[in-house]
Amino acid sequence: MKILLSMALAITLFNCGSQKDTSETNNASEISSSVVTLALKENVKSSLEYLASDELEGRHTGSKGIEKAAVFIEDFFKENNIKPYFETYRDSFNLNSIVGYNVVGYIEGHDPELKNEFVILGAHYDHIGTAEPVNGDSIANGANDDASGTVAVLEWAKYFSKSKSNKRSLLFTLYAAEEMGLKGSGHLAKRLKGEALNLYTMINFEMIGVPRAENETIAYLTGYKKSNMAEKLNSYVKEDIVGFLPQAKEYNLFKRSDNYPFFNAFQIPAQAISTFDFTNFDYYHHVDDEADKMDFEHMTSFINKMIPALEGMTNASTKEIKMNNE
Repeated sequence: MKILLSMALAITLFNCGSQKDTSETNNASEISSSVVTLALKENVKSSLEYLASDELEGRHTGSKGIEKAAVFIEDFFKENNIKPYFETYRDSFNLNSIVGYNVVGYIEGHDPELKNEFVILGAHYDHIGTAEPVNGDSIANGANDDASGTVAVLEWAKYFSKSKSNKRSLLFTLYAAEEMGLKGSGHLAKRLKGEALNLYTMINFEMIGVPRAENETIAYLTGYKKSNMAEKLNSYVKEDIVGFLPQAKEYNLFKRSDNYPFFNAFQIPAQAISTFDFTNFDYYHHVDDEADKMDFEHMTSFINKMIPALEGMTNASTKEIKMNNE
C-alpha cells in the first residue's frame, strides 16, 4: 500500500498537465524516476525517531547528544553523495566554553551560469536538552522543534542528490545553538557573507511535524509581505501550499528563526516556513514534544509537495523571488 501511495503522489506531483503527445514509455520512465526520489514515510519516521530519541538527550548545543545528531546528519550526507561545502561538513564556532557546529551539505548546480547563485535550505537540529519533568521524564526531545524541519531538509538533500535537477547550487544547512539565540545560523550567515556568497534565497523550516486545519494552507510563511516568495512558490506548485498567518507578525516570528541572520547579512528573501500555528500543538519546549506526537503522513506529504516549489526556485531563469517595497 505504501508503494502504491508513493506512486500516486509521484504521478500527482510530477505528471500533472502532461500532454497526450508524450510517449507512454517516456512517461513511465519519468514516473519511475520520481518514485525513486520522493520521500517515503518510513524513512521520514525512522530519521525523526532517532533524532528525537532519549539517546540524544534533547540535543542541547555542546552535549554528547547533539554530537550524535551531527554524526547522523554527516553520515546521511555521505550515504547520499552530498558533498561538504567547507573542508568538512562542520562549520564550528565558540560560545564561551562551548563549541557548536552547524552541518553543511552542498550540491552544485548543473547550469554553467546559474550554478554561481545559491539557494539555502535550513533548519536547526539542536534543542533545549531538558525541561520541567513530567511523570519522571525530563528530556525535551524536540521532535517538532526542530527534528521535523531537520528531517525535511535531509530528505530534500537526498532528492536533489538523485534527481540532479537543480540549476542553481544548493546548501543544506543544519544549525546548532538556535535555542541559544540563533547563534549557529548567525555564525554561518556572517561567514558566507564574508566569502561573498552569491545568495539568491534562503528558506528555514521550523516545526513542520503537525498538520494545520483542513481549511488552512498546509504551511505558512513568516515575513509574508516582505517578498513575493509565497506567491512564487505557490505558482511553481500550481497550488496554494504556503499562506499567511496573522499571529506570525504578532509573535515576531520572522526575527525569531534561523532565516533572520541571513536576511540581515544579505538583505535578500530569507524567510521561514512552518505548519505549527499555535492551535495544533501544545508541547513547545515541553518534554512531551515526542516522536509519537508527530503526524508522519502529513510530514511526508509536506516534504513531497514542496519539491516542485523548490525546483521552481532553483531553476527559474531569472531571480523571480524578490523583496517587496514595504
